[in-house]
Amino acid sequence: QVQPVESGGGLVQPGGSLRLSCVAFGLTGDDYCLGWFRQAPGKEREGVAVIASDGRTNYADSVAGRFTISKDNAKNTLFIQMNSLKPEDTAMYYCAAGPETSSFARSMLFSLAQRYYNYWGQGTQVTVSS
Repeated sequence: QVQPVESGGGLVQPGGSLRLSCVAFGLTGDDYCLGWFRQAPGKEREGVAVIASDGRTNYADSVAGRFTISKDNAKNTLFIQMNSLKPEDTAMYYCAAGPETSSFARSMLFSLAQRYYNYWGQGTQVTVSS
């Protein structure tokens, strides 16, 4: 059973930075897309960033240029470096993993289609406020 576990959330001032981590316990093999999602109070969960098994990355327009997703395959760990944080980045952040079972699945995962992600963490809270 794959169980992602996020860490690194907290309170940060606008303009500040945070680095979130996610250890995907039980994940075997490298053919997975790993993604970060977030859900703000009263809003739908949305995709933030994804990194495919080949290292390609994709970002939501709202975070492109400010957030950087990366991974350490040897440690089954996913990261997201968040810079120039804004109050609207306040949300619960979740990491998720989805298997690249086909080229179609890979394209869906890369577009941050949530229903293709099988494994989800419990989330870590990020609050951006002065």
